Amino acid sequence: MTKKRDIRIVFMGTPDFAVETLKTILEHNYKVVGVITAPDRPAGRGRKLQSSAVKEFAVKHNLKVLQPTNLKSEDFIEDLKALNANLQIVVAFRMLPKIVWQMPEYGTFNLHASLLPNYRGAAPIHWAIINGEEKTGVTTFFIDEKIDTGAIILKEEISIAKDETVGQLHDKLMHLGSHLVIKTIELIENDNVKTILQPQTEELKTAYKLNRDNCKIDWSQNLDTIYNKIRGLNPFPTAWCYLNNGESENLPIKIYDVSKLEELHNYKNGTLKIEENEIKVACKNGFINIKELQLPNKKKMSAKALLNGYKFEENAKLL
Repeated sequence: MTKKRDIRIVFMGTPDFAVETLKTILEHNYKVVGVITAPDRPAGRGRKLQSSAVKEFAVKHNLKVLQPTNLKSEDFIEDLKALNANLQIVVAFRMLPKIVWQMPEYGTFNLHASLLPNYRGAAPIHWAIINGEEKTGVTTFFIDEKIDTGAIILKEEISIAKDETVGQLHDKLMHLGSHLVIKTIELIENDNVKTILQPQTEELKTAYKLNRDNCKIDWSQNLDTIYNKIRGLNPFPTAWCYLNNGESENLPIKIYDVSKLEELHNYKNGTLKIEENEIKVACKNGFINIKELQLPNKKKMSAKALLNGYKFEENAKLL
């Protein structure tokens, strides 16, 4: 019987998604010799410095934390070497320079929230829903020079419900991914990894970085496309559009929870239909029924609560 390797881990990550994996690694009694995360950043109205979710968790568990601004700096490279790790695990972090990912004896692997090679990039969970996928998953792979292109270690698939939001899918993949990381560590620990090279093909779906432009709703699109976009951005970073309510200024509004209603109609795209505490928006093939939304400088609220105190003009529309 082959003797197990003694694994010493440096963990790299920043948001809540990464915390679940770090927590699961500790629960399985693996030795984490250091945690690399983003520098503290000013946040909120007071612009107070705020730590990343990973840093907060690491400090609570007395783990050594490094927060480099430059991953190529000599000081950081020396500090990283001094941790004497033989495996690095990356979950929702930055692109690493070669000097960093090549450092440990057993390599550096990444957990990515898609079934690679599809949905490489910054927002794989969002785009899987926006594009109406029926399944997605998590993948572990060894990091190489490019983004999310390295040799695949393990994959696990999960189905996407027709009404699932990105928030719900995020949490499912967060837990699924943490357990896939443990399976991957076990393979490395037992020197039993068999990788698969990612296919070199042009016809892949990409998880583009989300921005204000690609989060805006286009009411000229069909019902399913709009519905998928809204749930694929709910609750973060949130789909948005303009409300024209008879005033000269269009108000930017955020739209959260919605349902869809397939129905033939003669309304122009974006026309609002207000009836029985419901806000419906006309589009190709039917209506989007807005259940939860947010007006500028207001709290998120239900359609019913908004209609109690806000008057929509007869010609109100979403743009």
